[in-house]
Amino acid sequence: MIFYAAAALPQNLWEKLEDLSVRERGRRTVMISSWGATETAPMVTAVHYQIERAGVIGLPAPGTELKMVPNQGKLELRVRGPNVTPGYWKRPDLTREAFDEEGFYRIGDAGRFADPDDPVKGIEFDGRIAEDFKLMSGVWVHVGALRVKALAALAPLAQDIVVAGHDREEVGFLVFANPAGCRSLCPDLPADVPLEQVLADPRVIAHVRDGMARLKQEGGGSSTYATRALLMAEPPSIDANEITDKGYINQRAVLTRRAALVERLYAEVPGAAVISL
Repeated sequence: MIFYAAAALPQNLWEKLEDLSVRERGRRTVMISSWGATETAPMVTAVHYQIERAGVIGLPAPGTELKMVPNQGKLELRVRGPNVTPGYWKRPDLTREAFDEEGFYRIGDAGRFADPDDPVKGIEFDGRIAEDFKLMSGVWVHVGALRVKALAALAPLAQDIVVAGHDREEVGFLVFANPAGCRSLCPDLPADVPLEQVLADPRVIAHVRDGMARLKQEGGGSSTYATRALLMAEPPSIDANEITDKGYINQRAVLTRRAALVERLYAEVPGAAVISL
């Protein structure tokens, strides 16, 4: 079997793993997952049955309770059980904020039923409540779902993607480049060519633009695709808290630390580095 957790698995990678398994072993390898946090020691839900696609985080583990609360168009997940921390050391203020009136821990994630007509099929991860934002039109952008779709659309050149656009008219992407993926699109370039030069190659730019166009063609409105993107050669910084202890990209930290790049992304007259639809 293959167990994955701590970060979302793009569906295209799931399918590649399954294809590889069928090709080499003659059958699909069982894929399972789990979900929780450090504060929940660490598991809340677990997949203990066959699932058909990425994103399913299973059902509550024995002894744990999960409450799904409507919040900003999503269902916020809250947790109660013997595995949940009683609070934060010497921080009663954080402890009060972390729990609701029924003693459920506010983990900050959202979820939805994999099959609304059959809850036994489990829950799907639906991003972070705190990451979502509104465009100037008032439309909510669900960052987690859009990020996963964008990673698939921009494969193999995107290592990760930060979604921008809070109080803007359009969504934008800050893209952490995957050096190997980008260089694979330019096989004729010498291996020692600086990454910045590779990112400026017309073939890389065209690949990004094509991926953005596919997202738009899928439909769903202005919150489901980006109209501009900026490729970044500098990887995320652990020291600057751009990567969490779980390995997630800290969207807010990246947008704060790289505010100058966000301004370049949304400049009235975009520079040459900004890729626009």
